Amino acid sequence: MDRGTPERLGETRGGHPIGSVADLIVAYLEAIGVEYVFGVPGGAIEPIFDALARSERRGGPRVVTARHESGAAFMADGYARESGRLGVCIATSGPGATNLITGVACAHENGVPLLAISGQPQLPSFGRRALQESGCTGINTLGMFRHCTRYDTLVSHPGQAAAKIHGSIAHAIQSRGATHLSLPVDIQRSVLPAGTAMPTAAIARQLMTPGLLDPETVQALFVQLEAARRPVFLLGCGAGRAADAFLHYIERRGAPFVTTPDAKGFVNPAHPLYRGVFGFAGHAEARDVLANHPDLIIAVGVSMGEWTSAGWSDSLLNDRLVHIDFSREHVVRSSMARLHVIGDPLAVARQLLELDRRSRHPDARLEDAPAPRVTEPAPALGPGVRPQVLMAELSARCPPSVQFIADAGNSTAWAIHHLELNDRRNRLVAPAGQPRDVRARNPLASWLRVVMDFAPMGWAIGAAVGIAIARRGLPVVCLTGDGSLLMNGQEMTVAAQEGLPVVFVILNDSAYGMVKHGQRIAGAEPIGFRLPECDFAAMARAFGIEGVRVRSEAELAALDLAAVFARRTPTVIDVRIDGEQEPPIRMRLQALGTA
Repeated sequence: MDRGTPERLGETRGGHPIGSVADLIVAYLEAIGVEYVFGVPGGAIEPIFDALARSERRGGPRVVTARHESGAAFMADGYARESGRLGVCIATSGPGATNLITGVACAHENGVPLLAISGQPQLPSFGRRALQESGCTGINTLGMFRHCTRYDTLVSHPGQAAAKIHGSIAHAIQSRGATHLSLPVDIQRSVLPAGTAMPTAAIARQLMTPGLLDPETVQALFVQLEAARRPVFLLGCGAGRAADAFLHYIERRGAPFVTTPDAKGFVNPAHPLYRGVFGFAGHAEARDVLANHPDLIIAVGVSMGEWTSAGWSDSLLNDRLVHIDFSREHVVRSSMARLHVIGDPLAVARQLLELDRRSRHPDARLEDAPAPRVTEPAPALGPGVRPQVLMAELSARCPPSVQFIADAGNSTAWAIHHLELNDRRNRLVAPAGQPRDVRARNPLASWLRVVMDFAPMGWAIGAAVGIAIARRGLPVVCLTGDGSLLMNGQEMTVAAQEGLPVVFVILNDSAYGMVKHGQRIAGAEPIGFRLPECDFAAMARAFGIEGVRVRSEAELAALDLAAVFARRTPTVIDVRIDGEQEPPIRMRLQALGTA
């Protein structure tokens, strides 16, 4: 977009005059490379939808219409995670805005850059009980969003628009969280003040610039690493862009590493130095490697919340910890650490590699990869498919190009503990003199995505749509439960409408499974977990989606998954699971004090 002189009010682009606040919002989205806007239209947001329609005709962002605004926010979340671009969701005033809140809060708590745009009735109608009034004199949505965003503002005058649009995008991208921009419908239509500049490529670069890094702090980290004899690395979700670069350094040192549950998908589980998942639904081997008193623990991009710290385990949170993170909010939770490195983890990894290169240490010799981690499934306790067997079948039979996404609840627990990557290639150090190209693949690519901290049921159904849109033509497997599907299953129709190869695998046990097993483990009253027995394959067919029922492990083994993945449209696989199998959720109950 940088054409030397910024476009200004009164000029045209694509035959349409540039002049309204709505046009300015869309121009900013175009400038930073946003491809899709996820939302549901309505009267109070119509001028922005009009501007998006004009933009789409000239190759700008395209609208993807969700079925519910929470689904739109989940889609924007998934799209942002997979593409590395800003996720954008949009809704009308009142209930449209409040429906966004759960998805916005989820993205915010998980450090996903997301911009939520909501409409308002006309400014002169504030305080007069306008339909769906959601300003300070109505149902105050601005006040609601204030608690789950990094930047939350209402544009009350056209002259504010440029600064507030810029601020909302900058905060979302640079602080990695959610922001909210609310606009009365008359402000959206308003003509911009004379001389208002349209965003240029230079402004876009400024918005996308990551935070600064202190080289002296990285030097101090390198000194600590040089002195360490038994270092252990813990890679978190915030290390995603830097995972390959850190693996390169880890391999040169020959140090063991573990991941948090939400970072398992950034590594190959067959890597010879990998010791499994530390945290919720994790592995004993990962707990042991940290409990065995390493002399240095390097945690990269770890939120230090309940699920990523194994319930705030003393084996992690101690004075042997070094915490590397872009988020000061995360670093606050590790005050006992001996060193904090605040900045972009990728920049940290690159500087460590350069310092290591100058020190001329030979690469560590790595043994051949061990056999894949195998956990024998427990004996069958009831009818249906044991979830452990389902995870093993999917691990072995899904193509390596599949992206898995697991929903909140038992689906996440089973996936974290049992799901593996059907690709046993190891990423070992390159031959001497041939450093590995850490840009060889999408730095955000994660073969398994789960949601931590603020974990809404049904998130994965919408997020799978966003991920599939970001990786057009490549398959996505969404692992979800019957409880989640009954909450948010309507978003599967978006996958059908968009022609996306999403395979929705439903762990169907006619229950809120985590609630049921949590009550059993805690010795609580068995109440409120029962759901009706539903035929989700039949529901899928009613939606125009291919649907298959699997009632036994024999039927699972006979299922033609190759044919499923050959389709370029969505499929629902309704798996009747053995609901008596206890999922690996005891850590969660220990944190609640009920186990």
